[in-house]
Amino acid sequence: MNAQNEDKLHFEPQSVFSIANEEEFNTKAIQLFNYQLRNNLVYKTYCAHLKINAKTIDHYSKIPFLPISFFKTHQVVCFNENPAITFSSSGTTGMVTSKHHVKDPLLYENSFIKGFELNYGSIKDYLVLGLLPSYLEREGSSLVYMVDQFIEMSNHSDSGFFLDEYEELDTIIKKNKGKKILLIGVTYALLDFGEKFSPDLSECIIMETGGMKGKRKEMIKDELHAVLRSHFSAPIIHSEYGMTELLSQAYSEGLQFKCPPWMKILTRSHSDPFELVENKTGGINIIDLANIHSCAFIATQDLGRVNNETFQVVGRFDNSDIRGCNLLVQ
Repeated sequence: MNAQNEDKLHFEPQSVFSIANEEEFNTKAIQLFNYQLRNNLVYKTYCAHLKINAKTIDHYSKIPFLPISFFKTHQVVCFNENPAITFSSSGTTGMVTSKHHVKDPLLYENSFIKGFELNYGSIKDYLVLGLLPSYLEREGSSLVYMVDQFIEMSNHSDSGFFLDEYEELDTIIKKNKGKKILLIGVTYALLDFGEKFSPDLSECIIMETGGMKGKRKEMIKDELHAVLRSHFSAPIIHSEYGMTELLSQAYSEGLQFKCPPWMKILTRSHSDPFELVENKTGGINIIDLANIHSCAFIATQDLGRVNNETFQVVGRFDNSDIRGCNLLVQ
């Protein structure tokens, strides 16, 4: 049996969801690194340019992180067959968007269901209201796919998506007062809804997904959450941190995000993309062990700070591309 087949046999996709501690995470991360190094041509070529010796990788902090911009220019996959589904990032007309080619949608579904329920309990117990106009108006949104599954799993007939039907949304919320409600929305739509109706959502989970999508001026998180709390009489605003290129999400009650056990955040230096930093603001590197058939080790364009078991997102890099991208030529 050759080493490649051995890797495939030893890495069971669903096993990442049973990770219980740091040691198990490290073992799975190294296994997945070796699997993707062999089977993902883009990642393999990138690591070759970095002159990475796989035998020296004995901890997940030593694993190279692929700049996220490669998802705009290459097929970042570990398989040869056609993908079951392709997600694409949002962008203005003419902008090159990221593409995430998903081999196994069930893996994504297991990841987002288990990740949500670790934080909030069974999705079946919630009335799920998706206020996601910008995402619904285009194809290929992984967020819409996730919320659509939540709506299907919900035991409430009033669960559904909304564009700008704020009056109907307000009526449904009042009708279901006292029930467990999840209102997940794009930031500008939540602000619009709150300004026009100011419903009492003090007992609900209000979850913003970030981004004004060019509809409003961007706001810092502290200010945004203060405004939303005021509009909805809510003691706290929740957030979801995910992206097209991932198969997992982190959630926050306030400003501090928490990862599921199969996901981890590291931060890198502003000046050297290959140097990790601790206890200071840096570029966010993500390990998403559910992202088995693509790349689990991604250097994003977000800035953040890790605080023990949580992290905070504080902004984005000014430059459009991360240093190191030119290491891989077409």
